[in-house]
Parts: sequence; C-alpha cells; structure tokens
Amino acid sequence: MTNEAALQQFKDYIENEKQYSALTVRSYLTDITDFLSFVQNEGFGDNLLDIKRERIFGHYFNHLSGKKYANKSIARKLSALKAFYKYHYRVGHIDINITLALKAPKVEKRLPKVVSDKEIDLIYQSIDTKKPLGIRNYLIFDLLYSTGIRASELCNIDIQSVELGSKRLLIHGKGSKDRYVILHDKLVDQLRSYITYTRPILLAKGDTLSSKLLFINYKGGNLTPRGLRVILNQLFNDAGEYIKISPHMLRHSFASTLLNHGADLRVVQELLGHEHLKTTQIYTHLTTEKVRQLYKESHPRAKK
Repeated sequence: MTNEAALQQFKDYIENEKQYSALTVRSYLTDITDFLSFVQNEGFGDNLLDIKRERIFGHYFNHLSGKKYANKSIARKLSALKAFYKYHYRVGHIDINITLALKAPKVEKRLPKVVSDKEIDLIYQSIDTKKPLGIRNYLIFDLLYSTGIRASELCNIDIQSVELGSKRLLIHGKGSKDRYVILHDKLVDQLRSYITYTRPILLAKGDTLSSKLLFINYKGGNLTPRGLRVILNQLFNDAGEYIKISPHMLRHSFASTLLNHGADLRVVQELLGHEHLKTTQIYTHLTTEKVRQLYKESHPRAKK
C-alpha cells in the first residue's frame, strides 16, 4: 500500500468513524507526514507501513528534541503515530503494531488559565447590543462562559438542538458523544429573541435561508471556529487591551466557577463532556489554590 493510500484510509477513519474535529484531523496528518519526511530523509525507508524497528521512532524523537520541541508537542506527535499504526494493525495492513510499547515523554501538568470575574464583567459591559451582530456576540460569549462548551461545539449547534422549553441544549461533542448543557433563564430569553428576530436578519445577508446552524456570520453564512476566534478577539480588545483570553479559557473558567461554588465534580464532568473523571480533576487544583489564597488573605497569622 502506498503512503498516500495509507494516509487517506486513516483520514477517512478518524473523520467518519471517530468523528474527530477538522483541526485534529489536520494535526494528525501533519504529524504523520512530518515523520514520513524524517524517515525518508534519513534513509530509514520509503513506506510508513514497512517500518519494523522501534529505534527509528527513538531517533525521530531525539531529532525533535534537538530542534527544541517541547515534550508536550512530542507527546502529541507520538499520539498521532500511535493512532495511525493502531488503525492499520487493526485492519490487517501490518502484522505488528510497533508503536505499542512506545512511551510519551513526561509532560509537566500546568493548571488551566482562567478568566477573572473582573475581566468577565468588563467583557459583558463592553458588548454593544444595539445592532444584530452585537446581540449575536453577547449571546455567543454568554453561552461559552455559562455552559462551558467548546468553540467547535458552539459552531456546530443546530436549531433543532435548542430546547427552550426544557432550558437546555443538545451538544454534539468529541467522539460522537452527545450531552445536554443547562441554560439559565437569561440565556433562554436571549436565544428566543435571537432565533426569532436577530438570526433572520443575519441570514438575509447571505445567498440562502436554508442554514440549520444556530450561529450565522456577518455575511449570512455559517459561523466557523476561525470566525468565532476573530469575534472573541475583538470582544477582548474592546474590553481592554490587557485582556488576553482564548475560547478555551472560558471553558476553564466555567468549570472552576462551578467547583468554587460547591458543584459536585461528577456534575462538572457531565457538563464538560469529559469521558474520564481524571480529566476534570485538574480543576480541583484550581479550587485548592483559591482556598489557599483566601486563607492567606483572611487568617491573621497567615497575613504576617
């Protein structure tokens, strides 16, 4: 099998069966292609499926370390290669999965960055809701902060997934895993008004009125994750030049806010759509830091 065919079959698998995001698919294919270039340039072989020696991967990771790649980046590339060879072993294209015993370099665990309450308030206050785009932008920001959904998930919300009567949204998450998120009363009112009045105005700017997605861009088309990032960057700039926030930081802030106010860890896990509880547990470290800070600020002995 040629490299092109092996890559295409793997791409079809992670797109259609695993339903990975477009960004993840591109990243995986880039990482595998980079490995192929290294193998060919170093004379280790020409075909990905003909590689039989584990030490070739060791040479590759040493090469990446020499180019100052962080352990996190190397671990991501190994993850892509493991997925690639696991798939081709499963379908019988190779006899041995040579990546099975490979271990990722140790990655330092960092606490997620969150947005302060002051910054959140500044962003809400800075959004001009006198125009249709401002109404949409306010709703987008409130949804991200109030539900903890991912940027890609927000862009994929369709009208049928909005259940205003039940005050919830059906979210199509990673790996074809669906979940519901809860809507507070103000969000319900905002969504009802947006769907009834604002969305038709935005749709009318495009060439078709048949879009099923909830959020529409300024040209009347479907909002993309890239377009969403542009919107959020503008909101952050309008709120203050010093505010540097990513969409995922709003997700982190959602989780830490719930835990700081007494929410059960498993409830937060369900709302975030995490498959494993250990993924959610990193936010307990944030609450521990909050407790430590409050202790230092409150206890007279700790102040000295």
